[in-house]
Amino acid sequence: MDFLTIVYLIYAFIAFYFLFLFVLIYIQNFRKIQEVPSITKKYSVSVVIPCYNEEKSIGRTIQNLIDNNYSNLKKIIVVDDCSKDNSFKIMKEYEKKYPNLVLSVQTPKNTGCAAGAKNYGSKFAKTEIVGFTDADSFPEEGSIEKMMGFFDDLSVGAVTSTVLVHNRKNILEQLQAIEYIVIKFTRKLLEFVDSIYVTPGPLAMYRREYFEKIGRFDEKNLTEDIEITWRFLENGYKIKMSVPSKVYSIAPNKFKDWFKQRIRWNLGGVQTMIKYSKYFMRKGMLGAFILPFFVFSWFIGVFGLSVVLYRLIRIIILKFLSTSYSIQAHAAILSMQDMRLVPNVLIFTGIIIFLFSFIYTFIAFYSIQEKGYKRPNFILMMAYMIFYVALYPIILITSAYKLLTGKVHW
Repeated sequence: MDFLTIVYLIYAFIAFYFLFLFVLIYIQNFRKIQEVPSITKKYSVSVVIPCYNEEKSIGRTIQNLIDNNYSNLKKIIVVDDCSKDNSFKIMKEYEKKYPNLVLSVQTPKNTGCAAGAKNYGSKFAKTEIVGFTDADSFPEEGSIEKMMGFFDDLSVGAVTSTVLVHNRKNILEQLQAIEYIVIKFTRKLLEFVDSIYVTPGPLAMYRREYFEKIGRFDEKNLTEDIEITWRFLENGYKIKMSVPSKVYSIAPNKFKDWFKQRIRWNLGGVQTMIKYSKYFMRKGMLGAFILPFFVFSWFIGVFGLSVVLYRLIRIIILKFLSTSYSIQAHAAILSMQDMRLVPNVLIFTGIIIFLFSFIYTFIAFYSIQEKGYKRPNFILMMAYMIFYVALYPIILITSAYKLLTGKVHW
């Protein structure tokens, strides 16, 4: 057995392991996915919205929070990170219209990252819970209240929500809508093993006392929402997810913007892995599951693509050389001996992994209930499984190159 075959089999084992693990977690807990704790206390809440050049969406984001109908929402703190458009002017209009609820502030200078604007805005929050939502995201009515019950458990430091795609017109947006649903489904399953690894920016709530105690967001990390989640776990706090709390975010509609966003996500993830690598196989589920999960995901992506490309290039070169030799020697290019009908075990394994992945994706779709959006059809799902997912390893390799060459920036 050659080295590449061994690598492929290890890759297949890891893929099977995680697929089976998630399916087993789902089977054991599928009745609990939509559950949220009863509201026993109306926690006081402030929500911070970091904003930079979001004049097209900031007004709607503010209005969605106003219309969220959470009775103890004390303050909506909108932070302009020295925008170059009319964002700050729009914020001020809402502050004038809702003077007791909306507070518009501006950073002394551009921080260059969402974490900087978030930290600046959080200093104005004096409530029990401080939440964050992006300036291009729209929390659904009632989403805040459905997150509050989790905080009755004093060990809970943060609660995340279901993030979905708002814009679904072109094919890229529709494929991202599928991706977000699968991510949401996986994140909830990870909660059942205390392994949620990110509280996404579109809508997340933190217990302010713990948030300030651990030092707020890391402004040097490209994915501050991943890093702070790991820091909560490092300090022994739990992360929960409220599936019925939905927030719709504007996804990139052009491939260049999409690729740039995914590169940033991966670079931030690697930054976080490096920062917390000392906890590998230590510090509870952070080191026992989350870190290995990230490492194996990279292994599956980078080595999986490398093996496939190597074998493909090798076959093309060998076929070219054998064809050239056959023509020069006046020999048959193809004989009956070359036609093997015995299935290759590696190809068979790959097909099984694909089928299990498809089933997992299918289950994820039917775990979400959305109003006003149609479920993706079979062709779109296949396009996601075959083409969209195949881009992940390319993103990982590009991210690794940027990391090695020091090109790490927002």
